Amino acid sequence: MLQVYLVRHGETEWNVARRIQGQSDSSLTAQGEQQAYQVANRVKTLGITHIFTSDLGRTRRTTEIIAQSCHHCEVVEDPNLRELNMGVLEMRDIDTLSPQEETWRKQLVDGTPNGRIPEGESMAEMATRMHQVLDRCLALPPGSRPLLVSHGMALGCLLSTILGLPDSAERRLRLRNCSLSRIDYQQSPWLASGWVVETAGDVSHLDTPALDELQR
Repeated sequence: MLQVYLVRHGETEWNVARRIQGQSDSSLTAQGEQQAYQVANRVKTLGITHIFTSDLGRTRRTTEIIAQSCHHCEVVEDPNLRELNMGVLEMRDIDTLSPQEETWRKQLVDGTPNGRIPEGESMAEMATRMHQVLDRCLALPPGSRPLLVSHGMALGCLLSTILGLPDSAERRLRLRNCSLSRIDYQQSPWLASGWVVETAGDVSHLDTPALDELQR
């Protein structure tokens, strides 16, 4: 059985400011740095052999902190782990969106099929590239235990589609900053063969509440 761990990056300045990040970037806050050290302390005993990280700055910094605790593991940047491209709404303050712009944004979380922000990416396109990373994990040598460091919407879409939901399904998994999830690839008489979700959104390793980017 292959176990794959998933971590969302630490809290960023734009998470706190309620600005839309997408594939744009902002730095981790002091709280985000602390979260990264805490999740690093959690995963250092898990036998991680490979870390695949989004190439955006907030995930690379989170990965840098985690890698210090996971000695001798290989770190690889993979653009397929990037957050959803939010098109013309990137870098915008959520509270300043027009009714039309808010409609575009809500299509990404309310189950609208084929929802897309102008000049942005669909959930289906993101799901395809995220699953390509899982294919990459399956090609690792036996005994490998990879960790993926990615983003809230990207990881939520990945977990939802593993559960058999459509890529455009309503967003109902809360994955807070530096939450830890695990998926397994297995053959079981009691579960569907292939990828299954073991845990999702665990923040028991954090000593202060992690904010959600859409709720304050």
